[in-house]
Amino acid sequence: MRTIGLIGGMSWESTAVYYRRINEQVRERLGGLHSADVLMRSVDFDAIVALQRAGDWVQAAQVLADIGRGLEKAGADCLLICTNTMHKLADDVQRAVSVPLLHIVDATAAPLKEKRIARPLLLATRFTMEEEFYRARLRNRFGIEAIVPETSDERGMVHDVIFGELCCGVVKDSSREKYRAVMARGKAQGADAVIFGCTEIGLLVGQDDTDLPVFDSTFLHADAAVDFALAKSAALVA
Repeated sequence: MRTIGLIGGMSWESTAVYYRRINEQVRERLGGLHSADVLMRSVDFDAIVALQRAGDWVQAAQVLADIGRGLEKAGADCLLICTNTMHKLADDVQRAVSVPLLHIVDATAAPLKEKRIARPLLLATRFTMEEEFYRARLRNRFGIEAIVPETSDERGMVHDVIFGELCCGVVKDSSREKYRAVMARGKAQGADAVIFGCTEIGLLVGQDDTDLPVFDSTFLHADAAVDFALAKSAALVA
């Protein structure tokens, strides 16, 4: 079994989901008392958010790259950044290490392609919805044209619920209803699926909250790590 390196804490609420999902999947696949071989570095999220708000992505990249190097030195055979937004810096982290960084967009796109999803609704932070790094990778590598909520107010609500509630462990029925409404409007826009493109969104809503197929990036990313850890060769990440 290969060792999985997790760059976590952004937020720790979703990193806990990663840890549980990875271990559940290893136990399911191997049985008995098996669990995953995991190294984790969990950051103080407030410091990362301060860099995001300041637009200091250079410093943020340095922080994540240093963590990645540390995990590699400690024995990690692959790395995961346990957040969608910080994949804005994925290339910087990959350049800093020699082990593969398993990209969350690639893990999410694989089942989308398999199900022939062409126009998913992307729900995420403003950074992920409004900047190009995420949607461009879906488009350029996989031919998937993700859409986002049409209005700035809708995108702001999705973002604010993530940072103001879910990252703080707060789950509100009123916010669930708002997300349900956004997903319904996404279907009216022509969406053929929903991507939970923030690792906390699954704490609030799930497949029962929409009649569109849901692709939860947290579970898909964690499962990709298990695939890598249990693979008999490095072919999966070639």
